[in-house]
Amino acid sequence: MAREFLSSKGVEFEAVDVSSDPAAIDEMIQLSGAMATPVIIIGEQVIVGWDRGKVERALNLQRK
Repeated sequence: MAREFLSSKGVEFEAVDVSSDPAAIDEMIQLSGAMATPVIIIGEQVIVGWDRGKVERALNLQRK
């Protein structure tokens, strides 16, 4: 859902598949303190799990 949302808003992002990259898992845990996905990093804000409202606020987007 996060990928679909960001794409629909024209937001460029990097998707990392942590299921196939042990180093990425370690980095995700270090950044978020959690083993949950998605982990969305916007600027210095780390959002764990899909929360559309938090993502919209972090990107300064408004719902239409």
